[in-house]
Order: sequence, then structure tokens, then C-alpha cells
Amino acid sequence: MAKILIVDDSRTSRRILKNIFEAEGHEIVGEATDGEVAIEMYKEKKPDVVSMDITMPVMNGIDSLKHIMEYDPKARVVMVTSAGQKSKMTEAVKYGAKDFITKPFENDTIAHVFNKVVKEDKDV
Repeated sequence: MAKILIVDDSRTSRRILKNIFEAEGHEIVGEATDGEVAIEMYKEKKPDVVSMDITMPVMNGIDSLKHIMEYDPKARVVMVTSAGQKSKMTEAVKYGAKDFITKPFENDTIAHVFNKVVKEDKDV
């Protein structure tokens, strides 16, 4: 089981992700609607993994990722993107994202990616 912070400006996306993560036995420690709030919640909640949307108001997911990685170089952040944002995914990986998932969500894919990222840390 992992503690997960969900960051997405879409209430529907947050609900879908929350349902998938909880079905896999993970605990949701917080939900943020923009990158600035995500940074504060990361510091406060200390999640095991962050689900980070790329396109959000106030501060986008890539800028938030950079701040989180500066704060905690061991942070595990999985980026969430819409299909067709390949260049943004390359940029996110360069800044330390562990993996990425695309919308529309596929439950099995999301569960697999997050369980893999959680397990990687346990193997270290």
C-alpha cells in the first residue's frame, strides 16, 4: 500500500484516479487542483507517489514537478497527460518523473504503472 497525492484540476479525473488507487489498496492522502497547492501538500503529507496532471491553472504539472524534485530528489511523480503531448512527457522525464499515464484512463494501465513505481522504491 502506498500513500498517494492526486494533482489534477479535473474533479472527474481525480475521482476516477482515487477509485482506481483505492481499489488497489492505496491510501489517498490529498487532492490538489493546481501545481502550487501540490507543492505545499507534498511537503505536508509526504506521499509515497504523486499523480501529477500536466495541464493545470496557476502552475502547470511540469513546473510543480521541478519544485517537488528540488525539495525531495527521491520523490516519485507519475505524470498524467492527454494523448498528443509527447514533448511534454519527454520534458517531464528529464526533470525526474518516474513514469506517465495518458487520458482517457485505462484502469489496468494505471494500476500497473503505479504498482510498478511503488514496488521500485521497495526494491531499492
